[in-house]
Amino acid sequence: MKILVINGPNLNLLGQREVDIYGEKTLKDITKRMEETARGKNVGLSFFQSNHEGEIVDIIGKSEKEYDAIVINPAAYTHTSVAIRDAISSIRIPVVEVHMSNIYKREEFRHKSITAPSVEGQISGFGEYSYILGLLAAINIIKK
Repeated sequence: MKILVINGPNLNLLGQREVDIYGEKTLKDITKRMEETARGKNVGLSFFQSNHEGEIVDIIGKSEKEYDAIVINPAAYTHTSVAIRDAISSIRIPVVEVHMSNIYKREEFRHKSITAPSVEGQISGFGEYSYILGLLAAINIIKK
């Protein structure tokens, strides 16, 4: 079983940006934690991070040839990217959306996820554990 983890814009700055919202864990820390969880479940992970919408669209479009599922944190593109939403809708593998912060407790413009209607489910508000929960959800969906 192989799962692709996609991280959107500015997530490469975790641990240094808005620590009061996102905490001190870096993307590398989260990646390591996910790998530990996946190893115990015999799951291979690949990680991709980009600040560019088109690169995210491209990797989603190619994903179903190599992966069984995607865990994605579209970050700010959650609220703005019809292109990412359409890319997710165009593939036949399950996608789980994750967010470290509870987007529904933040600014009004963050309350609407354009991508959520095209994914299996969304997990938000649990910091780095949102990724672990998203990974476990993806594994469960694949096994069904």
